[in-house]
Parts: sequence; structure tokens; C-alpha cells
Amino acid sequence: MHLHTLFVIVLHVLHFSFCANVKVNFREKEKEILDQILGPGRYDARIRPAGVNGTDIGDGPTIVFINFFLRSISKIDDYKMEYSVQLTFREQWLDERLKFNDFGGRLKYLTLTEGNRVWMPDLFFSNEKEGHFHNIILPNVYIRIFPYGSVLYSIRISLTLSCPMNLKLYPLDRQICSLRMASYGWTTDDLVFLWKEGDPVQVVKNLHLPRFTLEKFLTDYCNSKTNTGEYSCLKVDLLFKREFSYYLIQIYIPCCMLVIVSWVSFWLDQGAVPARVSLGVTTLLTMATQTSGINASLPPVSYTKAIDVWTGVCLTFVFGALLEFALVNYASRSDMHRENMKKQRRQCELEHAQSMDATSDLLDTDSNATFAMKPLVRHPADPMSLEKARQCEIHMQPRPNCCRTWLSKFPTRSKRIDVISRITFPLVFALFNVIYWSTYLFREDGEDS
Repeated sequence: MHLHTLFVIVLHVLHFSFCANVKVNFREKEKEILDQILGPGRYDARIRPAGVNGTDIGDGPTIVFINFFLRSISKIDDYKMEYSVQLTFREQWLDERLKFNDFGGRLKYLTLTEGNRVWMPDLFFSNEKEGHFHNIILPNVYIRIFPYGSVLYSIRISLTLSCPMNLKLYPLDRQICSLRMASYGWTTDDLVFLWKEGDPVQVVKNLHLPRFTLEKFLTDYCNSKTNTGEYSCLKVDLLFKREFSYYLIQIYIPCCMLVIVSWVSFWLDQGAVPARVSLGVTTLLTMATQTSGINASLPPVSYTKAIDVWTGVCLTFVFGALLEFALVNYASRSDMHRENMKKQRRQCELEHAQSMDATSDLLDTDSNATFAMKPLVRHPADPMSLEKARQCEIHMQPRPNCCRTWLSKFPTRSKRIDVISRITFPLVFALFNVIYWSTYLFREDGEDS
């Protein structure tokens, strides 16, 4: 009896030691589990999972949690009003039909690469224009099934999305571009999208944009109602600030330089007609080319942009400088004509004086006729009357004016027009700059608040 008992104990010890030395291949176990839960007749991918509370199908909506990782933003197109992004998109939901034994925590999850093997939410990007998946070297997609039935779907995609822009403050503007995700066929009675708690949107740290800066992003819900029902929708608003340094160097400073160059004609001699005309026409054509180049990179809109105000005023100043020379040229010819008239008048007066002298000589030679000429006007000898006349003359003289005194130094009207333009044009342009920058910078700060 004792020998039999001892023999049984030895057999059990040998069996357990043999089982301990045998290693379990969990990769084969994964295959067995996948065949077991996804085998023919066991799982139907056409049927959506039950509700969150585990109720029967149709009693509660399937909850899908969304999050994504923003990898890059390749471009933001002002003309087409669109932007391109690359992101890792993730969805997570609970499907109790996919529960399995994790062998004491040794199987953390199962991995699939075929999305048609399990049920998938019918999510689409409502403001998408173009999009594609990434298949190099293999398709960048995976599905993880966890022991308690949770499913994680992750895929890397590139999207070109529409972004309606308000360009009234361009290039001192900020733009909000949205990324909208919604259910195409399932209503909120069957499918609900929610943002993942914690950090639903992640952005790569070294995100670089050539002309914009991503200031912040906001997540929100955008459920839409149609005549077929209400559909769950999520959106994230990306707030972009346009980098002004590029436009300052490429647009604003060159326009200022062109306006200042057009003022050089005020300092040229009024007789240098070829130089002043060529300078005015060249700056006007250059300014017009600059304006057309700016408008070519922007969509035609029905409102006035901040850059339109700037280029329009600069073009007006350049055109005004050209018109100023036309006025100077006209005044110069008028001055010449007036000077010629004065010369002719002096010549006539001289000839008249000479003829009067000849007549008086003839009268003096006549000895038979002697006339005693009496003055027609008697001068008052009263000293009081002379003093009153002097006071009246003093009161009737015009008071001295600084501007008139200064302008009297320049004898011709054409020279006075040039001198006034040298002062007026810079002062008006400086005043315009003060009004322009204070107006648009304060409007920008108001929109931010």
C-alpha cells in the first residue's frame, strides 16, 4: 500500500516537472484565439457592437472614442483656401464579442492588419477635398483587440481639407481651419463619437510652417441634423497666425521705397523733363507690377483687404508725384509766358517814353508859344494831414506771414510747387502710416480678445 502511494507521488512530480520545462508558444495561441473569435459563423462584421451597458443590439448606441496625432502641416493655400495635414488617426470602441482569455496577462492584445475582419465605424472627414493612405513599406494601419473586448484602430493618412478664410486683415490676420469628423450612415441612436479623455489631440513638437504659426487648437462637437436624422460629429479648430515678417520684407518695405523714390523728382530741376518723366513712369509701372503680383497670389474676393489699402495708397502717392510734375511743367511755361509779357510791356513803355521825349523837344523849340503850367492837384501843406495819411498807409499794409515770407524767396510758381511738395508728400504719407498701422493692429488685437 505504501509502495503504491509512493509510486503515484513520484509520477505526479515527474509530470509537473515535465510540464514546467515545456514552453508555451503564445504566437500559436494568438492564431487559435483569432480563429476562435473571428472564425466562420462566429463573428459578423456587418453587425455593430452592443451599447456601452452591454444591452441588446439596438437598445444603446456604440460609443467610439477619437484621438489623433498631428504629424505635419505641409501647406496652407490662401488662393484655394485649403490646407494639407498628415496625421495618425485613432478610434477605440468596445465589442464584447471579441473577448478572449489573456492567459494570466501574458497576452496583452491581438493585432490585425485587415480592417474588414471586424466591425468598423463609418467615419468620414466632412471638409475633406483629397486624401490617401500610406502603403510604404507596408500599409500603415493596425487593429489591436484587447482581452476585455476593446478595439483600437490606428492609421496614418494624409488629407487636404477646405479652410474658408476671411482675408479682410491680410496679411495681419489669423485664420481658423477646422477638421471635421462625422458618421456617414449611423445616426446618434446607433453610433456616437466622443473625444478621448485626457489629451485627444497631440501635435508634433517641431511643427514648422513657412508662413504661419499654430497658436492653439480647440476640440468641440458639431452634431448635424438632416431630414434623415441626427449624426454625431467632432471637430478640432486649428488657430493659425500669419507670420508678418515675410510680408514686411517682400511687400511693405519695397512699396515704401518706391514711394520715396518717386519723391526724388521734387528735387530735380524743373527743366529736366526726360529725367523726371522717366522716373515717374518707372516708379508707377513698378508699383503697378507689384500690386498685380500680390493680387495674383490671392483669391478674388468682394471686400477690401488690408494689403489692398496699402498698395492702393502707395500707388496713389506715386501717381500723384507724376501729376505734380505735370503741374510744375504747366506752371513753368506759364511763368515763362508771364515773363515774356512783362518784357514786351517794358519795351512798349520804353518806346512810349522815347516818343514823349521827342515830342517835348519839339515843343521846347517853339519860341512863340509859352505856357505857364499850373499843377492840377494841390498837395496839402498841413503837417497833421500828412501824419494821418502815413497812419492810414501803415494800417492798410498787409501783416507779415511766415509762409508767404518763406515762399517769397522762390520767385516762380513752379519752384514753389516743388518746395511745397517736398514737405506735403512725406507728411501726408507719414500720417497715413500712423492711421493704417494703428487701425489694423488694433483690429487684430480686438479679434484676438
